[in-house]
Amino acid sequence: MHDFRSDKLQHSIFSDIFYFLKIMFKISPLLVIGECFFGIITRLPTRLISVIGVKYVIDVISNGDDKMKIVWAVIAIAAILLFNEVANALYRELYFSVNFEKLSSGILEMLFKKAKELDLESYDDPDFYNNFILVIDSSGGRITRVLGLVQGYIGEVFSLIAIGSILFTIDPICLVIILAVVAVFTPVSKKIGNLQSKRQIENNRLHRRADYFARVFYLQDYAKEVRMNNIKPLLLKRYDEAADAVIDNQKRYVKKIDFIYFFQETGVQIIGFMFLLPLYLGYCVLKTKTLSAGDFVATFNGAFSIATSFSFLTVGVVRNFSEQAKLIEKYREFLSREKNIYGGENKTESAEPKTIEIKNVSFTYPGNDHPTLKNINMTIRPNEKIALVGYNGAGKTTLTNLLLRLYDVSEGEILIDGKNIKDEDIESHKNRFAAVFQDFQIFAATIGENVSLDFNVDKDGAEKALKNSGYGKELPNGMETYLLREFDDEGIMMSGGESQKVAIARAFYKHCPYVILDEPSANLDPIAEYNLNQAMMNAAEDKTVIFISHRLSTTVNADIIYVMENGEIIEKGSHEELMEMNGTYAYMFNLQAEKYQQ
Repeated sequence: MHDFRSDKLQHSIFSDIFYFLKIMFKISPLLVIGECFFGIITRLPTRLISVIGVKYVIDVISNGDDKMKIVWAVIAIAAILLFNEVANALYRELYFSVNFEKLSSGILEMLFKKAKELDLESYDDPDFYNNFILVIDSSGGRITRVLGLVQGYIGEVFSLIAIGSILFTIDPICLVIILAVVAVFTPVSKKIGNLQSKRQIENNRLHRRADYFARVFYLQDYAKEVRMNNIKPLLLKRYDEAADAVIDNQKRYVKKIDFIYFFQETGVQIIGFMFLLPLYLGYCVLKTKTLSAGDFVATFNGAFSIATSFSFLTVGVVRNFSEQAKLIEKYREFLSREKNIYGGENKTESAEPKTIEIKNVSFTYPGNDHPTLKNINMTIRPNEKIALVGYNGAGKTTLTNLLLRLYDVSEGEILIDGKNIKDEDIESHKNRFAAVFQDFQIFAATIGENVSLDFNVDKDGAEKALKNSGYGKELPNGMETYLLREFDDEGIMMSGGESQKVAIARAFYKHCPYVILDEPSANLDPIAEYNLNQAMMNAAEDKTVIFISHRLSTTVNADIIYVMENGEIIEKGSHEELMEMNGTYAYMFNLQAEKYQQ
């Protein structure tokens, strides 16, 4: 497992940049090539003009040549610059903007696919979660910065070679002076890059806190609570604290970065361009007279161009590339993160239910010291209706998560039809189950797609499933009616009970031998709960059903009820048998029944 907390690069700076560049090239090769090409034509012509063009004009004047040569030179220079501007503008407007969006969506899709592959255990790791948010939120900006850096790098390399060759023919000592000055200040840039990277990583963590309070105010889920209670001042206070933490973090890093950057830039400018270079050029022109007026200007401009290129390729690369490399390292870690749950080669068939055996199963969540489940043993026969009851934290949901292989057991084994579920293909194993989770979600899609959880919707099957779940709200467009309003302004907004009925309909819709229901009637009124229980028993007559419930009225008709406490099974039997035992179940049932009677 990767440690996302490390600030040290596991790969070289250029290795990380090329890694991200390779990803972009795979998705949009022409965009990457185009950026490299325009990196050359947006830099090299202006650099050549500042050296060769200016030298040519000054030499024409100094030698008393025909002044029309200057006119034609100016026209040629203007034509070159105009062509560059027009070509770059057309490229940006007609090609770059569209393909940049395709590249951004392609990278996000790649990240989403990877996220889906990972186990739930990954989401229990706060460091993973922080960095998952970082790579998702920063993908668009990361593309822009890396493409910009690569474009600049290619352009500056060609400019350095071209101008360096020209300057070397005029006076190689100038080249040595500039390179020496820039090289002295190169190590300073690494410090800047490290600080900038740490600032962004810390900002991401702090922004997540501030974003939470923003969501509280704009999400409908919180609207009634915020308006009906006096929590608004508390939320605003917490938001201000989170926002101030972001600002303070920015201030802390900006002071350090600005000071180091000022030291670096002033060092190069003052020592290189205001002292050493003018001193040497003045000596050549006035004392040795080895440079003409045109050579003087060309040499000074060429030296400035080379210093700019070399500064970018050394100081800039170390500073900017190292910052990007540290963040790209997070992409590499995220995309290379391995899942812990692997399937076998056996493909199961979603046919009739078989016997489920849970043998000596124990489970401890990663990072916890104490097990959530301890030595669980259970045999579930085909078509049985099993209820899991107990107080919160007893391990009921964890047990069903293990059965679904959302987690793997720490000890023991789970068998279906005598075969260990770890030996089965994961997808085919999960296809055997329909699961309605306690924290179910409704998606911004059509109601048919919400029931089928698929592009392909059997409309008749979805309608029947909704009817069995008790859903009765009017649907203007039938199964094509959108839920929520992210993609349709006329989308239906539902109550908690209506949403739960849609989620329950998924269990009726899916053709599979096993159904798991985690608190299926939590948001339903007693009549809807009774109707659901009747419909569920009728529809699931030929299925094995495992349901978790705190409302013990729903467990009365279960074949076997398992009472769990502190991760262990403390009682089991039918409703009548458990009532005769007069233990925990009887106490809980009588307590609830008494409240209903009162």
